[in-house]
Amino acid sequence: MTRSSFVISPEARAFNRAFFKATNAEWNDWRWQLRNRIRSLRELDHIFVLNDDERAAVRRLGDGLPLGITPYFASRMNLSAPEDALRRTHIPVGAEWRRTPGEAEDPLGEDADTVVPGLVHRYPDRVLFLATGFCSTYCRYCTRSRMVGSVGAGYSFTTTKWEAALSYIEQHREVRDVLISGGDPLTLSDDKLEYLLDRLNGIDHVEFIRIGTKVPVVLPTRVTPAFVRMLRRLRRVWMSVHFTHPGEFSPEVDQALGRLADAGVPLGSQTVLLKDVNDDAVIMRQLMHGLLQRRVRPYYLYQCDPIAGSAHFRTPVSKGLEIIEALRGHTSGYAVPHFVIDAPGGGGKLPLLPQYATGRDNRELQLRNYRGDRFTYPDPQPSGEESDPHLDGGVFATLAEYTRNTSESDTEEAQHDHA
Repeated sequence: MTRSSFVISPEARAFNRAFFKATNAEWNDWRWQLRNRIRSLRELDHIFVLNDDERAAVRRLGDGLPLGITPYFASRMNLSAPEDALRRTHIPVGAEWRRTPGEAEDPLGEDADTVVPGLVHRYPDRVLFLATGFCSTYCRYCTRSRMVGSVGAGYSFTTTKWEAALSYIEQHREVRDVLISGGDPLTLSDDKLEYLLDRLNGIDHVEFIRIGTKVPVVLPTRVTPAFVRMLRRLRRVWMSVHFTHPGEFSPEVDQALGRLADAGVPLGSQTVLLKDVNDDAVIMRQLMHGLLQRRVRPYYLYQCDPIAGSAHFRTPVSKGLEIIEALRGHTSGYAVPHFVIDAPGGGGKLPLLPQYATGRDNRELQLRNYRGDRFTYPDPQPSGEESDPHLDGGVFATLAEYTRNTSESDTEEAQHDHA
């Protein structure tokens, strides 16, 4: 195998022979993969054994978040088991039409912080640059489902609008960090993406450029030698890759990540906590260890955003804290992501941690470690100041009450559903 060629896993070969019969060159052409995405009920039925709920949900899609699965990523799914983790994230189910309190089409309030079309300026020194509304696959819990795919009335992404966003960045010297997202920016052609990156690289006060993408996971052949050469030249580019489950690891993904890492692109991961997909400490540990083995630093574990129709994906916040506690101290610190809630309405990312500081006894801070062992740390208050209310039971009592109430609520809901 030459350095420029792509590996094809045995699972992908068998899947291709059974359903697509593409040549190796076609299968490894990322544009062929995009053209041949699974997008209809007829195409799904040709490949998957669908249950009645899945079939009815696809028929109901209409103008909502579209169906889209690359042939490669479909080859990673269980074709006959609706409960398969990867399948659950991409094949619609009827619960998408259930609306619950607190959900919204734009739960993070991005539209309110949009300063020019496609550019969100929420934090003082950084902006979100929405470069495209197109994705190679459509995750059913997508925070921006209002603007991607065939939907998105009122949203458009053109080079003319790029220029308005770039002009804003040039005029605002406080902006030192630009996150390029969408849609998925790696679905853009090399020349368009290179143009955008070069323009941003040419703005002297922009120190840091990030690309948010799921393409290396669902369309790994997009990471071509030519694309990697372009990134190698642009030293300020980092990449945040969206991983969900250890089942996404494959020889193809390993090759894509290896090329990026070898080119000097710093890689981080972001994972959404999803009910019955990855809400398990063992699965999460496997995922985080696998990322480190592939030179990807686990960065964010997101509480699932309250996007409309996402209740079947959302876990209690206490589940995320439980997973972080099962990681912290039990594995490398590098393998523990930041657990965050992106606060609804535009409050930004708020980190959440299990409570290891349990209170205060006069001049001593009371601590517990990951095993539950108790310790004290000499921590006198500054002269003349009162003790910190956060360490006198306030935060801890509130969090304990929240967790207890959440657990009781979950039990009541389960009993109600059972009844």
